[in-house]
Amino acid sequence: MASFKLDKKARYAETHEWVRIENDLAVVGISDAAQDMLSDVVFVELPEVGEEVSAGDAIATVESVKAAEEVVAPVSGTVVEVNAELEETPEMVNESPYKAWFFKIQPSDRLQKELSALMSPDDYDTFVDENEH
Repeated sequence: MASFKLDKKARYAETHEWVRIENDLAVVGISDAAQDMLSDVVFVELPEVGEEVSAGDAIATVESVKAAEEVVAPVSGTVVEVNAELEETPEMVNESPYKAWFFKIQPSDRLQKELSALMSPDDYDTFVDENEH
């Protein structure tokens, strides 16, 4: 297996998004394993600020030279900020997937329950290892 970087402060979804709580906001991006599977990212479509989302909703798109994949909200709430820099320099996702966040969500009151349903970094590492093709 390739060795993928993990953010020890993040929780992970089976759809390869990570979420990290910073200043009471849920910061969301895609994992190092996801960017590796996608290969060279060439385009990112971000959600609208103010959009209400539920955990599991596809709210953004990331396109690479190999495929286009939906980015799913790992938690429910309201999109309060998007990383517009990714629209100009989508390759940041490949270069530094844990700094190249996609959007920030003001989480709903279901946050703790939704976070507990996500994988720890160690569990995600095992998940990727077991599901790698």
